Amino acid sequence: MRILSTLGVAVLLRRLMPVLEREGVQASVGFDPTARILQRIGEGERADIAILTDAGIEELTAQGILAAGTRRDLVHSFVGLAVRKGEAHPRIGTVEDLRETLLAAPSIAWSRAGASGIFFSSLVERLGLSEALAPKATIIPSGFTAELAARGEVAIAIQQVSELLAVEGIEVVGKLPEGANTCAVFSAALFTDAAPGAADLLARIEGALTPEALREAGLEPPSD
Repeated sequence: MRILSTLGVAVLLRRLMPVLEREGVQASVGFDPTARILQRIGEGERADIAILTDAGIEELTAQGILAAGTRRDLVHSFVGLAVRKGEAHPRIGTVEDLRETLLAAPSIAWSRAGASGIFFSSLVERLGLSEALAPKATIIPSGFTAELAARGEVAIAIQQVSELLAVEGIEVVGKLPEGANTCAVFSAALFTDAAPGAADLLARIEGALTPEALREAGLEPPSD
């Protein structure tokens, strides 16, 4: 079986899939930002399970690509900030703290296609920082922004906390403050022509999302 999944739950699934494989479950996972997965599906690609933003799941269900009634809201995810391991942690406790940190940072990375990158671009505009940050911003098409921080190419990386934690050599300072953050809901659903065992696999994935597993992956339960 095959899963197409947002990068937002990459850490979680990379830890979970080997456990399921030892239990006899054979499945592969392809990771990409939700926007890119939607594009791939629009071009005709198919799998058995999709794990995307809730909006992405709803869009594909409305198109008849995903099976109605199979949606499961798996996790909540928030945008965070990371620095290279060992570097000082800047202040981000309030919106004003964050604004000052962004202005003082010599370089910043965020993504263009991911949910966090789209949100952060709008936040930069809302805070009136577009002109100030433009000369020092590295906006990657997709992938993990924390890789740039780990290599010392940027001082600050912005992305979903769960995506930041997917990279070694960084430290997550924390979630962006209330008033400068957004909650992404990552959901799953079956493709209309999913393999017979896909529903069971999705149920097993959902059942493995314990509070401890979510916390270690930088995610939170949907009920929070």
